[in-house]
Amino acid sequence: MDTRPTDTLPGPARLDLPPLQLGGLTIDVPVVLAPMAGVTNKAFRRVCREYGGGLYVTEMVTARALVERRPESMRIIDHDPDETPRSIQIYGVDAVHVGRAVRMVVEEDRADHVDLNFGCPVPKVTKRGGGSALPWKTDLFTAIVRTAVEEASRGGVPVTVKMRKGIDDAHLTHLEAGRIARDLGVAAVSLHGRTLEQHYSGTADWNAIAELREALPDVPVLGNGDIWSAEDAVRMVEQTGVDGVVIGRGCQGRPWLFGDLQAAFEGHPDRFRPGVAEVARTIYRHAELLVEMFGDEAKGLRDIRKHVAWYFKGYPVGGELRARMAQVPDLATLRELLAELDLTVGYPGPAVEGPRGRAGSPKRPHLPQGWLDSRELGDAERLGLVAAELDVSGG
Repeated sequence: MDTRPTDTLPGPARLDLPPLQLGGLTIDVPVVLAPMAGVTNKAFRRVCREYGGGLYVTEMVTARALVERRPESMRIIDHDPDETPRSIQIYGVDAVHVGRAVRMVVEEDRADHVDLNFGCPVPKVTKRGGGSALPWKTDLFTAIVRTAVEEASRGGVPVTVKMRKGIDDAHLTHLEAGRIARDLGVAAVSLHGRTLEQHYSGTADWNAIAELREALPDVPVLGNGDIWSAEDAVRMVEQTGVDGVVIGRGCQGRPWLFGDLQAAFEGHPDRFRPGVAEVARTIYRHAELLVEMFGDEAKGLRDIRKHVAWYFKGYPVGGELRARMAQVPDLATLRELLAELDLTVGYPGPAVEGPRGRAGSPKRPHLPQGWLDSRELGDAERLGLVAAELDVSGG
């Protein structure tokens, strides 16, 4: 696929940021693809990598599912032969399971980097004490991070943590959790500037990210939240002093964002301004890779359907055609539908930029009963955590 910039504009944002150092790993472009369930699979990561450099993390996988070698968990942690460094995100609520999962990954040489998820806001995870609810229990957070770092160190694999500000504005944990993780030897800390209560609503708090950066001068800090363009990323670095950025919803339907980010961080004004023809080529390439990954054309095309609205956001593609693409059964039909597009249409401009994905509204945090009563884990709560690792991926 031709991934050369489709347009070159004088970009006001330029930043010469040094490579990101994670233990023995050097990430030349200090950009991280955030794990997103059902999105950041091997196919999507390849499409993104074809545009720009960075660290591309798998979908989140639960420690228990990994230890049990469930087929879906093994698919999630699979990488292309040329994908390097290989990065995996693990979610767990039990230090023993997390330790076993990390040990397996290291001993079987399945990853070069492990990220620990403490940021998931999905109710089915947090209502049992997992995800972004977990750092509130400092003893549990400490045990999980310590075990993961110890197991990973046996193979020289760096461990990072990704977290949110806290449960709500009255129960913030990012500074304390960041210091604990730093003291336990993590290679970097990533902060999404929202609370669990916010979910994806409102505005990310970049001041909290700057606060964490100042509190942890001796470990890389990465910022996440409301990065929709290369210019947003540069502004975050300039305002917060972070060592790199984490990209989530901003790249949905826009894998070329990683090309923009690389250009900006290298001080170049080049930006991708794809017209309809480029978008059509990219979505078809994405679909082909999904079919190859799943080994099943029907399954691959079911997966591409959710990407249609993201790819064509802001482009003059009629609702009827979009609806047909959202029900596409096979590659042949996808080709036919893409051929109906007006491939002469260029980049629409601001209509395709800005926030993407579902922001939603603040949600009352779903937590185990009495979770906020103490910063330490009680016996009853410890028993409840047994059911927390519900699935292969928690979102």
